[in-house]
Amino acid sequence: MTAPEMKALLCDEPGKLTCVTRLRPEDKPGHLRIRIEAIGICGTDYHIFGGNQPFLQYPRVMGHELSGRAMADSADGRIKEGDLVVVNPYLTCGKCRACQIGKPNCCSNIAVLGVHTDGGMCEEIVVPEGNLYPAGDLSPQAAAMVEFLAIGAHGVRRSGLGAGTTALIVGAGPIGVGAGLFAQIAGAEVTLRDTSPDRLALAQAIIPSAKVELVSEMADTVYDTVFDATGNIGAMNAGLNYLAHGGNYVLLSVVKGDLNFADPEFHKRETTLFASRNALKVDFEHVMDCMARGLVPVDKIGTHRTTIEGAVEDLPKWAQDRGTVVKALIEVPA
Repeated sequence: MTAPEMKALLCDEPGKLTCVTRLRPEDKPGHLRIRIEAIGICGTDYHIFGGNQPFLQYPRVMGHELSGRAMADSADGRIKEGDLVVVNPYLTCGKCRACQIGKPNCCSNIAVLGVHTDGGMCEEIVVPEGNLYPAGDLSPQAAAMVEFLAIGAHGVRRSGLGAGTTALIVGAGPIGVGAGLFAQIAGAEVTLRDTSPDRLALAQAIIPSAKVELVSEMADTVYDTVFDATGNIGAMNAGLNYLAHGGNYVLLSVVKGDLNFADPEFHKRETTLFASRNALKVDFEHVMDCMARGLVPVDKIGTHRTTIEGAVEDLPKWAQDRGTVVKALIEVPA
């Protein structure tokens, strides 16, 4: 018989993590119980730990990049007990205008696992069946990377870029690397730009054909599509300078602050400006398909691993280490 309690990693307050024992979640209609196998640690999790995530209530179980095993069959027959699944962590209302027109990624009442409600840095969660996607033959570690890669894939899909175009990704962290990877898969010639030589080296190991530039270097060209993945309002305002006439500017970052472009610069390019938020089912599926076809070097992306207990010490270290960490994973043994 399964014990009524489970392990979880709790962020009690900014700067404090503890491994705790708590009751397993209760069953809910229309939901499926998932035994967590792997959890990606996201920039959002580091922000929560650092106290930089607005509107968050502590204590909080973090974790929204998740894979796990179904502990029962789904009602619609898509998922069988024991199947590995990817969790879509965006809990949506299904009633607002965005949901009605097929854009639940920007639901006006959205809640994200691990941010607005307790997430998956634990042994079990209960998730709406519609938020679970069969992972096929992917490893649990690869499946836990699907969500963050889907964010970049969503931005690339929105941009409409294709073969023979040029793309600049400003910010070579995990989201920027994901955007660069899927821009390359779409056929674009990719350049990555960042302040850190170490980050650029890690990114180029994942996308060997990409060109790299330090922000301190003068950009010597302009690009058909520019993606901002910096999380820095100054960089977001400056990104227009890299855009070719007739180009598209895609903002993957969301930060506090005001966008401020000179209208003549914006207008003369006939710029198309896109905000890109979260991801849709089609983006998750695209990432999983590309993984299955060997187009995503998951072993190079998943650079660090730990356990729920080990994350108490490891996560604070990795929060300060952006020079060797691309994606850190928490593994949960059965």
